[in-house]
Amino acid sequence: MSVQLGWVRTFVAVYRLGSFTKAAHRLGLSQPAVTHQIRNLEQAMGRPLFDRLPHGARPTRAADGLIREVQGPIDLLTHAVDRAFGDAPAARPLTVAGPVELTTARVIPAVSDLVSEGMRLTFTFGLSDDLLDRLADDEFDLVISTVRPRGRRVTAAPLADEEFVLAASAELAARLPPDRLAAEGPGVLAGIPMISYAESLPIVRRYWHTVFGLPLTTPPALVIPDLRGALAAVRASAGISVLPTYLCADELADGTIVPLIEPEIPPLNTFYLATRRGSPPHPDLTLLHGHLLTKAQLWS
Repeated sequence: MSVQLGWVRTFVAVYRLGSFTKAAHRLGLSQPAVTHQIRNLEQAMGRPLFDRLPHGARPTRAADGLIREVQGPIDLLTHAVDRAFGDAPAARPLTVAGPVELTTARVIPAVSDLVSEGMRLTFTFGLSDDLLDRLADDEFDLVISTVRPRGRRVTAAPLADEEFVLAASAELAARLPPDRLAAEGPGVLAGIPMISYAESLPIVRRYWHTVFGLPLTTPPALVIPDLRGALAAVRASAGISVLPTYLCADELADGTIVPLIEPEIPPLNTFYLATRRGSPPHPDLTLLHGHLLTKAQLWS
């Protein structure tokens, strides 16, 4: 069975809205038509894409995999059609919010070509829970979130995964017992200062639990509320820290900092693109959304 583009567009709408009924309304289709298209797509894939619930539809793991592949191209195609046959873009800038580290390291470079073509953007930095609340209150057009948004007022699509590394400067790592961390556990790091972006060490605690299966009891020696500052401290041999690899890719590549252990399955966290559910979108939002989804496939 050949897959029709309309089926994929309908799938993206159902995934984002969490409902066959809402997708039908958004697309201007009947609900039976939406159901028929999703069934055809499921038949073509050979697996279910949604669990039908009394009040909505829950994506399956197959749907989570498919959405990553198709939503960016579908958004870009939709925007191209809208620009060719729809109304002119609104004059006001798009308002975008997210964590300062990912936004400055990956998002802003990724959208520079859109800005050069005339798109206007205003960025705000902050913590995800606060930014999502402000998104729901109509303060932003798009939020890049480190947590999966919940609630009926916000819809989200997975953007990219960030991988974490327990890192030290090459100078400090040379003074640590080689290979003993993997063999004996984190006890061999006793006395080494820990650097964190928060007093509660949320990233480091998660890493300890995932990789070592142990709680972390050591308090941070240095707290810097910006992961770029934590990276600078690691480079300067002030201590060790757990950092996202996208932030320290250059330092890892040139050996300025080194991983202290390379677990078979490193801890991951997913970023999400969050938008308000049901509100009239900014004309450029579809283009930005699809552009980021496409560019994120190249991030490391």
